[in-house]
Amino acid sequence: MIRKIARSILTSYNKPVERFVEDPHGTQQRTLNYLLQHGRNTIYGKEKQFASIKDDRHFRANLPVMAYEDLRPYLDKIITGKQDNVLWDTPVKWFAMSSGTTEDKSKYIPVTKESLFNGNYRAGYHMLGMYAVHYPDTSFILGKTLVLGGSQQINRIGDGIYTGDISAILMKNMPAPVKRRRTPESIALLPDWEEKLQKLADYAIKTDIRSFVGVPSWMLVLLKKIVEERGKSISEIWPHLEVFFHGGVSFLPFQEQYEKLISSGRMRYWETYNASEGFFGVQYSPNSKDMLLLLDNEIYYEFIPSGEWDRESPETVPLSGVETGKQYAMVISTSGGLWRYKIGDTIEFTSTNPYLFKVTGRTKQFINAFGEELIVDNADRAIGEACRTTGAKIIEYTAAPVYFGDKNNGAHEWLIEFETPPSDMNLFVRILDESLQKINSDYEAKRSYNLSLDIPVVRAVEKGIFHEWMKQREKAGGQNKVPKLSNDRKYVESILNFIATKY
Repeated sequence: MIRKIARSILTSYNKPVERFVEDPHGTQQRTLNYLLQHGRNTIYGKEKQFASIKDDRHFRANLPVMAYEDLRPYLDKIITGKQDNVLWDTPVKWFAMSSGTTEDKSKYIPVTKESLFNGNYRAGYHMLGMYAVHYPDTSFILGKTLVLGGSQQINRIGDGIYTGDISAILMKNMPAPVKRRRTPESIALLPDWEEKLQKLADYAIKTDIRSFVGVPSWMLVLLKKIVEERGKSISEIWPHLEVFFHGGVSFLPFQEQYEKLISSGRMRYWETYNASEGFFGVQYSPNSKDMLLLLDNEIYYEFIPSGEWDRESPETVPLSGVETGKQYAMVISTSGGLWRYKIGDTIEFTSTNPYLFKVTGRTKQFINAFGEELIVDNADRAIGEACRTTGAKIIEYTAAPVYFGDKNNGAHEWLIEFETPPSDMNLFVRILDESLQKINSDYEAKRSYNLSLDIPVVRAVEKGIFHEWMKQREKAGGQNKVPKLSNDRKYVESILNFIATKY
């Protein structure tokens, strides 16, 4: 009876999803109207004359697309000026610290009660509803959820204002009944990564864990630690384990390791797309990793076509104007007080009925030193094919250009940490190169006859190097992610220097 009631509750969470799928453009228009109503009497709203905005076209024409540097002066008014109604008409008590894969310093993203409860938590319910509709036999809600998130700390530059990873802010504020089903807050919010890992492992092995939530790369570290300490497989430790709700990085490079680590045939993996700025998408069906764009969680979306990314005043298209198969950078306006904010992620729509998409990378994570326009999605897929062909399994990777020299053409240098090395490294490199050529015509053209690009240079690094490198940069754990691609050699040189110093 309890299981039946639990399933009924979960599937009811899918009803709002069905409504916005039926009326996507109307939902987005109502969202924009709601946001403008709340922003009208703010400092920013008065400055940009929100009261005179009549429709979405006027909205796009009246307001600039904002980067973080544009947002920061308004945040300072909140943090240091103690001013209300700066970007939103309710108080901002929390700031989410972005993981900052391509920036050395963290960014502070405002969080309001509306963006928490009507944005992130509502999206979480959508996630549960979509999963439960496809798996009516689900029983994970009857056990505990192992959550591997970030840390929470007091923001010393503001009075009574708190900061932390968005995962920590969500955990700190979530309703008590939900908290009881998840990792205890006293463990989940520990700031020290190594201490958190150990206490999570000690807690988890004594608990009926039925689901995971977290970033695949960091969760893998925890699971391997638990298996090593217990000397048992994950399926033996948690026989009722059912699903991993994962996001933050592509699951593709880690999939084979998870399938080996968790041998249960009933284990499922459900993709999500949430960030410090909001919760944007959830996997729509078991047959594809494509995600449904969430349209009723107080986020109004716009999209910058690829040719406009680097322009000071880029053209954007609303949801009704997107096309499948094209690359877009996301721009969002939210009840957290973000207005036409460029978050830096790039996506590609695979369907417009309903609006399904996949994350392809970041506007600052790519390699285009020679006109090859290599994006993270290309890299993940090519790495996956090279692993399948050679039996390799990877933990992390990063890549950067090798510039032209007197005696060499350009190339890409890949630093890869292998869980299982390839059976033949030369074959691995060849398959990586051939796969990139099949996936990316620009890369293929630059590789023709080795005119611009030579075959990739792949360097295997010792196990644990990426983790140690991230740790010394104070970016271990939580939502922090290794930058996959860079158009300069900053990260590759930093890692190589770290290795040289270590050894």
